[in-house]
Amino acid sequence: MERRPGVPRLLREINDRAALELLLDSGPLTRGQIGELTGLSKVTASQTLARLEERGLVEVAGEQAGGRGPNAALYGIIPSSAYVAGLDVGPEFVTTAIADIHGDIVAEVTVAPNGHDDPVALVHSAVVKACRSAKVALSKLRAVVIGTPGVVDPRTGDVRFSFDLPGWHEGIHEALARDLRRDVRIENDVNLVAVAERARGAAHGADDFVLLWVGRGIGLGVVLGGRLHRGLSGSAGEIGYLPVPGVPLAEDIRAVPGRLPSLAGGLQSLVSAEAVMELAATYGFSGESATECVAAAVGAGEQGEPLLDEIAGRLALGVASVCVVLDPGLVVLAGEISQAGGAVLTSRIEEAVARICPVRPQVVPSQVVGNPVLRGAVLAALDQAREEIFAS
Repeated sequence: MERRPGVPRLLREINDRAALELLLDSGPLTRGQIGELTGLSKVTASQTLARLEERGLVEVAGEQAGGRGPNAALYGIIPSSAYVAGLDVGPEFVTTAIADIHGDIVAEVTVAPNGHDDPVALVHSAVVKACRSAKVALSKLRAVVIGTPGVVDPRTGDVRFSFDLPGWHEGIHEALARDLRRDVRIENDVNLVAVAERARGAAHGADDFVLLWVGRGIGLGVVLGGRLHRGLSGSAGEIGYLPVPGVPLAEDIRAVPGRLPSLAGGLQSLVSAEAVMELAATYGFSGESATECVAAAVGAGEQGEPLLDEIAGRLALGVASVCVVLDPGLVVLAGEISQAGGAVLTSRIEEAVARICPVRPQVVPSQVVGNPVLRGAVLAALDQAREEIFAS
């Protein structure tokens, strides 16, 4: 008879993972409940919990009152068993959140670059300050995920180019990992918003959807089959370059050393914050930002409808172009301008798309509360950390 000494170990790993996933999803459970929900026998469930306690992952978190017998112990994941860091890096501020293994934020710190353009020093300082605020040792971080504007090459993990962060270039990914002494993941900020939206927002549980970010700039996050679609070079979703009728084509778009590609032309020139402010002025609305202009139009009732219709018509050009190729069924509108427009704007976009597109996607506003880039970075880091724990 062939001997397979690896099988018992494999079964233990499968059982441990099943119990950990269950406790992370459901919260504290009794030994009996863990056995019932995982299909493990009482003996196997006890052995599994003993191993997890020995690894410092699980502890008795309370008791559940029973009938006539003694109370049953409730087992839960130890929150401090692992921590993650999520970062939202922009030209003006870097915000870092430290979360425990449950995803609860234990510290959030924002720092300003103050003229320092070295990404490694900036990220190091931001992470260290956040860890100090959380009273968590840097060595306890299981994963670090950084959200940045720009194109991130999925093959190298580096930022290929970013208009707002010219100091981020090839080699930064490796330098960050070396400095923090752990794996670091850099991700496009709009992609991370899509991650947050699928986990906690309007696209909860959706396998196919697109997220259109409309703020200072415009970007698209694409989720197909439950996975982010980044494209070969990471440029999937760079919808600002989309050619649209009546607008000059984007030119000189290649990134070369010493020069960033141009943002002139294409859809970007129609719906950027600057373009929206100029458009709003022609309709008699003014403000210090495009967000203020759109909010004023929403608050003006009928008087604001022509401006909102025009903005919706412009955004519909991009949405329709995406939908005739991908047919995602769901479009989530996010970003500062989108938040200001809310359901009033999304309903107009949905109608405008239906007039020019053979498919009619549902267009809804974002439901993620707070900083969606930061939230997506934390969620992505949690997935990475949990997978590491499960695999260990």
